Amino acid sequence: MSATLSAFKLSFVNSPIYLTGGLAGNIPGQTLPLLVLTESLNLVNGVLSGGNIGLDSFFGAFRIPAGGTLINFQYAHYPFANQAVAANAAIAQPLTVSLIMSCPVREAGGYFTKIAIMNALQAMLSTHVAQGGTFTVLTPAYFYTQCLLLRMTDVTPNGEEKQSQAEFQFDFEQPLLTLNQAQQAQSSLMSKFTGGTQISGTPSWGSGSTIGSVSNNSLLGTTATPATAAPSASLVPIPVTSTPLPPAVPGT
Repeated sequence: MSATLSAFKLSFVNSPIYLTGGLAGNIPGQTLPLLVLTESLNLVNGVLSGGNIGLDSFFGAFRIPAGGTLINFQYAHYPFANQAVAANAAIAQPLTVSLIMSCPVREAGGYFTKIAIMNALQAMLSTHVAQGGTFTVLTPAYFYTQCLLLRMTDVTPNGEEKQSQAEFQFDFEQPLLTLNQAQQAQSSLMSKFTGGTQISGTPSWGSGSTIGSVSNNSLLGTTATPATAAPSASLVPIPVTSTPLPPAVPGT
């Protein structure tokens, strides 16, 4: 087997899943390949035997089922004003990808080894997720980073395999995580709604005034007329009467 084919098989068949953060938080690079959990015995035996580790003797081999998403948008179902508005009303959705691990027993006594590995794998993945760990999934077409593990399911075909529980499917989701990605999820139209659309030029309903000096009269299409100033209170004459005022009532 050539070095290129070996590297491809190791990356996409034997070890396409990597744990990031969580259990790998104290490891340099905070990345731990899944094969460390499934191939610990195989790796130790290979090192003890001189480093001869056969890729075909690994516990599990992964393949990619159909249905993974590389682009995923959602659009509203109400009537749009025109095609341009409909095309700009796209909201990005999380990407999903799945991997199927085939792990049949290949040797006598392998059932006991399989039980030990699967129990350890289930416990370690549960702990990793509980600690807020994420996953990196490698596929030949796209690298999915910062993924969340949704489920691990037995998908062994009934009647087609001589062994039960020989295939398990890992379902991952790559959500929008950062503020930058959340802003990119909004299309140009939705971004204008969020940030407000700036009006340039003179409004069609104005009378030549700019945005900063638009008055109520200009909004109505009329010209403001300076109001006549009211006379000052000090200049208003006080009427004088010749009738004397009545005497004040005591106690008032």
